[in-house]
Amino acid sequence: MEQDDQIITVVISQVVKPGCEAAYEAWLKDITTVARTYVGHMGTNIIRPQLGVRTEYVIIFRFDGYENLKAWMTSRDREYWLAQAQSLVESEPQVQHISGLEAWFSLPGQPLKTPPRYKTAFLTWVSVYVLINVLNTFVTPLLRGLPPFIISLVITITMVLLLTYVVMPRVTRLFRSWLYPKTNSM
Repeated sequence: MEQDDQIITVVISQVVKPGCEAAYEAWLKDITTVARTYVGHMGTNIIRPQLGVRTEYVIIFRFDGYENLKAWMTSRDREYWLAQAQSLVESEPQVQHISGLEAWFSLPGQPLKTPPRYKTAFLTWVSVYVLINVLNTFVTPLLRGLPPFIISLVITITMVLLLTYVVMPRVTRLFRSWLYPKTNSM
């Protein structure tokens, strides 16, 4: 990892054996409860399989820095819970570490891969530039009369939500052949 003070995300993908889904769900609840007790844990998200889109479970752990992530990833607690899941899964988990904005640049139904940083920086800048101008043109006038910090709060929350759930997934799909030139046959 390049910086110890950078938020680190670990993405773990795993295929569950047919018929073991309920037991795996219980296991997920237990392991995420234990992970929350570790210093620096910032949250866990679970993406469940979707028919025709994704066959694996994806567990996303976020930590406030590499050292705290390392403490969790090398812990006896995690080792114990991974051993408990062995009979529920078809293979070893795929584990990927990412940091920063790279998590925005993933294609649905594909393993998480990160394009070169200059490409993610450029597309993020273009998206933020367009979005901030659209929001300032159409939303800011509606908020006139409110204190400036409230206007900034509304604009930034709206921008982050739009970037995360609307803009960046579409930008990633639109520019996939440029972002992932070796994998454009997806």
